[in-house]
Amino acid sequence: MYHIKEMFYTLQGEGAHSGRPAVFCRFTGCNLWSGREADRATAVCTFCDTDFVGTDGQNGGRFKAADLLADRIASLWPDAVKGEPYVVCTGGEPLLQLDAPLIQALHDRHFSVGVETNGTVPAPEGVDWLCLSPKGNSRIVLTHCDELKLVFPQPEAPPERFAALPATHYYLSPMNPVDGTIATDSNAVQAAVRYCLDNPQWRLTLQSHKLLGID
Repeated sequence: MYHIKEMFYTLQGEGAHSGRPAVFCRFTGCNLWSGREADRATAVCTFCDTDFVGTDGQNGGRFKAADLLADRIASLWPDAVKGEPYVVCTGGEPLLQLDAPLIQALHDRHFSVGVETNGTVPAPEGVDWLCLSPKGNSRIVLTHCDELKLVFPQPEAPPERFAALPATHYYLSPMNPVDGTIATDSNAVQAAVRYCLDNPQWRLTLQSHKLLGID
């Protein structure tokens, strides 16, 4: 059974696919934080600003089979939209639940499958776009990715730690307060700008969906 917090159609807000229409499928649960505020201070990822607890979000629920979830995802892609359907599997940590049968079911419905992961869980075969976002001192088991998107700054996860990990794109995403706000003149943004200027391997990405006020 797949436990889904929410699903919705929107624009990808950051990274290499910024601006691309996509269905976001947010899986419940994470292995780096329980999602409960009482546990935040002792979590590996203390700065998460996402609600991934329960199945009570928009289009959320429990799905007993891959085909049932894939059908629900496909129903959120507008029939009139041309181009390749794209789904972003996110969380929490989606790789705790995403498996080969669900990926195949999505491919059968002509979806390209993107994943946003903290990298601590192996990825199943068939993922079309793998975005790795390391958190804290967690142990990364993925050996490569399409996109490395590092929330910056993290004292236990400096960019230098991941510079040699094979990726097509390397991004720094300035850390936001946990209330989800973002200020383009914040210390985190300015620090990320300076780091990218000094280390051109890395590019700056902002959470444009928050700047624009969209999901």
